[in-house]
Amino acid sequence: MEQLNKRVRDDLAKIQYATGNWCIPHKHDGEDVLDVAIIGGGQGGLATCFGLKRRGITNTCIFDTAPKGGEGPWITFARMLTLRTPKYVTGPDLGIPSLTPQSWYEARYGAAAWHTLDKISRQDWQTYLDWVRDVLELPVKNEHELIDIDWQDNLLKLTFSCAGGVKKQVWARKIVLATGIEGGGAWHVPDFITKALPKTRYAHTCEQIDFEKLRGKRIGVLGAGASAFDNAATALEHGAKQVDLCLRRKKIPSVNPYRWMENAGFLSYFSELDDLVRWRFMRRIYDLNQPPPQDTFWRCRSHKNFAFHTGTPWLSVKEEGKEVVVTTPHGEMRFDFLIIGTGFVIDLAQRPEMAKLAPHIALWRDCFAPPEDEQSTLLGSHPYLGERFQFLPRNASDPLAPMLAAIHNFTFSATPSMGLSGSSISAMRFGVEKLTFGIGRDLFVQDGEKHLQSLLDYNVDELVSLEPPQCV
Repeated sequence: MEQLNKRVRDDLAKIQYATGNWCIPHKHDGEDVLDVAIIGGGQGGLATCFGLKRRGITNTCIFDTAPKGGEGPWITFARMLTLRTPKYVTGPDLGIPSLTPQSWYEARYGAAAWHTLDKISRQDWQTYLDWVRDVLELPVKNEHELIDIDWQDNLLKLTFSCAGGVKKQVWARKIVLATGIEGGGAWHVPDFITKALPKTRYAHTCEQIDFEKLRGKRIGVLGAGASAFDNAATALEHGAKQVDLCLRRKKIPSVNPYRWMENAGFLSYFSELDDLVRWRFMRRIYDLNQPPPQDTFWRCRSHKNFAFHTGTPWLSVKEEGKEVVVTTPHGEMRFDFLIIGTGFVIDLAQRPEMAKLAPHIALWRDCFAPPEDEQSTLLGSHPYLGERFQFLPRNASDPLAPMLAAIHNFTFSATPSMGLSGSSISAMRFGVEKLTFGIGRDLFVQDGEKHLQSLLDYNVDELVSLEPPQCV
């Protein structure tokens, strides 16, 4: 690995032109001010920090709630065996060959192992991200949970809850929210479940689940997405007596729109389309959903005690003795425990750090009226972003408009506005390029007069002698 680390350093040295810090330092009451605070130390946050560094914006810091190595879902609640993306997809490397997953994997396991590899395991992906963080020496502060964002003196005042309940404040000119899928809202369990059952009877797929305790139990899984199948498979592999997966759709999704989206045209320029075309793209993509990969489906189907039930929504649930009774259009089903794979809701008000700002933020339903036969409550709930991933105000005269412009949304909820971005490995390089260009543009323009003064003060002679050259 040390040889690869050296290659990375050598490669970056060869392209270091104009990557030195150019931002003018700012202070607030004697305290240093970050140019950019990045919330989230997973793949999106790391790639953003590296992208800013490549643009000469180095006064940055990443903050993450988790301990080091626990950022993102990969070793916490992700239960797939491998990534769902093809192994050749690049991401946090930002186009640097020595930083690609392939280079890391070959250095760790050998070129032959890469050649025979189908997809990268989630554990290896986390280890790869840890390596990227270390080899690039990216500044990360773990166990820092963002709990409040305020606006004072044209700066963002960030309050973090740290280990031991200690509160810390950080000043920043810009903030990037790189908090993944749930960063635009919250994981969702339907009310008819939460109001009818004690928490000991169910868990969302995003939660820690002791699958050993499910050994010999009858498990009901609700959901049609890949994570529902991942959790069903994990329960089966831990000895569940029976696993029944139920979905509302009459057919399991089979077409993966992500494979179509993996082209430079869509990944680079989707955000430039007009609102109606973007809306139609997203209605189709969201309608298709992301199906379980074939190997994930087979992982479940290989067990004789697995069954899936299409066209079987859950209408109600109740606890009856030691059982959970689920009512469907086809009758009752009885289980010992439920796993809920119903995804998440887009609702910024459910994010503690965004709750007080949510009423001020423009959503798609505030800015765009689709044709009558193309309505979508889901799409309408997403924030309507500016061209630099920044939040926009519902009311242009809102005094918080400058604050919202300083907050850049690099979460899944940016998708209808910007296309695939920070929460997608497939699109990360393209999203980071657009995001970091926009942030750099804002920072430079804000300090334009100061940069001009720097030029006016510049007085370093390049021509130092008017005498004939000395003969050797």
